[in-house]
Order: sequence, then C-alpha cells, then structure tokens
Amino acid sequence: MEREAIQIGSMDTGQLYNIAYVAGREDEAIANLIMQGANLIGQEKLLDSNFRFSKRIKAVEGAESEALNGVLISKERQMPLELHDNVKIAVIDDVLEAEEIDSGALATESGFQQYLVLKEEFNANIQKLIEAGVNAVFVDRGVDDLAVEKLEEAGILVVARVPHQELVDLAEHCGAKLLKRTGLRKSVEELQKHFGTVAHIIGNEKLAHIKVLGGTGKAMATILVGATTGEVMGEKERIARDAAASVQSALQKGLVAGGGAAELAVARQLEQNKNALSGMAVFGADCVIAALKKPFMQIITNAGFNPLEKLGDVHKAQELQNNHHLSINCDTGRIDDLYIAGIVDPLYVKLHGLKTAGEVAEAILRINIIVKKKEYQST
Repeated sequence: MEREAIQIGSMDTGQLYNIAYVAGREDEAIANLIMQGANLIGQEKLLDSNFRFSKRIKAVEGAESEALNGVLISKERQMPLELHDNVKIAVIDDVLEAEEIDSGALATESGFQQYLVLKEEFNANIQKLIEAGVNAVFVDRGVDDLAVEKLEEAGILVVARVPHQELVDLAEHCGAKLLKRTGLRKSVEELQKHFGTVAHIIGNEKLAHIKVLGGTGKAMATILVGATTGEVMGEKERIARDAAASVQSALQKGLVAGGGAAELAVARQLEQNKNALSGMAVFGADCVIAALKKPFMQIITNAGFNPLEKLGDVHKAQELQNNHHLSINCDTGRIDDLYIAGIVDPLYVKLHGLKTAGEVAEAILRINIIVKKKEYQST
C-alpha cells in the first residue's frame, strides 16, 4: 500500500509514519488510516493535552476501513437515508418533550390548564424548528412521539438518545450551540444562530451508524476500522488505538532514536556518574546499566549478529562522535544514525516504560526484603 503523503507541522512525516507502523503491529493499512486521521484533525488539536486521538477510533464489524472528516453517531438511521449540501443541524442537549408538571398538580383544574399551556408551547417550539429550516435534529435523550411525527413529516431527520460525548463532538464539528428544550422558546432568527452546518449526513441501517461529514466547525476526524468478525474487530481497534496514541505522544513529547540507542546512551552516562557512588549504590547502578543494555542486545541477537561485538562498536561510536542516536542498522549490520534513518520511538512511551520498569523492580525488592525478614524472624 502506498504511504499517505501528508504534512503535520514541521515533524518528519516519515518518522511519524514509522511510529504508527510499529505501534500498529506493522499493519500498513492501519498506519495509513492513523496518518490520514492525524492530518484531518491537525497539529493544534493533537497537541491539546485534553484531546485523546485514540478515542477517535471506532471499530465496526462489516464496515470498510476509512478516515472520516467528521463524526460517527452510533444509532440506526431514521429518515431520510441521506442529506447533502449545506445541511442545517440542531443539537438538543436535553429531552425533546413538553415540560412536565407534578402529578398532584395535574389532578387539579389549574394544573391541567398549565399542562395544556406547556403542551401548546412545546408544539409551537417544534413548529419554529421547522420554520427555521433545520434539516436534522440530534437529541441527547428521548423525543416526544408526536414531535417525531411532525418533524419527519417536514422531512427532518430526528435522531434520539445520542451518546453524550458523540453529541458534544457533533456540535463541535458542525459549529452548533447546544440547546436545552427551554432554549426552543427563542425566536426563529435566534434559533438559526444555534444551528450548525455539515456537507453530508449518511445513515447506514445495516451497520447501525450515521456519518456526519464536512462540518463547518472545528476539525474532527473518526477512524473507522472495519473487520469481518467481532474477534478481529476488537483486536484491530486495540492496535489502531495504540498507533494513534503513539503518534500523538510523538507530536506532544518528541522522539528518540530506537534500536536500543537511547538506552545505551543513558547507560553510558550512568557509567560515568557511577564513580561518585559507593557501597551498595554501585551494585544498584551496575544492575540498571545491565538492564539498559538488554534491549540493544536482544535486537542484535534477533538480527543474527554478535551482540557483544556490536555493543562495543556502538559504545565507542557514540562516545567518539558524541551522538546518542547511533546504533546498529539491522538491515546492514553497520552503525547508523537511527534518528535520521527514521528508526524512532516516542519519548513519552520510552520514559513511561523505564519508569514502570523501575517501579516493578522496586516492588520486587521490597517483597524480597519482607520475605527475608520473616524467614530471619522464624529462625
């Protein structure tokens, strides 16, 4: 499959693709989907610490994999099947029913009259939606049956009980302002200011979702991962989310050279600092240094080279050239700048792995001390 030609800020897109490819278990189709989605969302959104790119992944059994410029609503379609060209959307963050009154009050004459007034007001509000020229109404909760009938008679798509996060994403993408049912009391002109606009709405009854595409609001992308079976679907979704998270992490925190190069550079620095230590601290430093060399040693062994020989070569090259990106290119067996070669890892993922390893080692040592202490006390 041809690599997607995109540009995200100033970062080397070849390196980003490699991140997606490796984290995506070397699945070219998933790597390309992730890169397409990243391009649609844009660097500004991806750099937002509150945004989770991995949450934009949705796996659907029987669907075709694609990167959508829009949002996916997990609902069976209503009517009509498709809407195109300047589609006006109202987003109701509420129930679309007449306001209720207390059951006790309803039993009284004044309460019943109030109920009739509220019902009439609600019907008038529905009529205002129609007059305002809305084409689709997405609602957080339930919708009154008569309101559905009236709206659909006017050719308006009604989608009820939309998951809240999808509703928020939809409003953001189409540029709509969230409305409460009391907000429908506004004039027709005011209501129109709350509508959003999209290019297409496409429902798929078989796959039980609605695509809302080409919004005039903020950039939003959904990575639709298709699969033939439920088991495969779940696995592909996990892989795609790993790839998306890795790409976003790389953009936010940067990259380091892969192939064990970064770990070897840290090991070299630790060896230099070890002279300032004494006692058991020296033994601890030696253990950490040995552990940091393990990724490189295993990679070289897997590639069929002599790990001890290559370790000495890389240590010397990093020191002489003062370049911690140097390691063995397993395709050639020669020392190479792996950062330039595109063999990279997200810095944050690397740091998280090292931190986790340290925490696990600390936990094991504490358990060992407790066990030894109990053995000593029992004797």
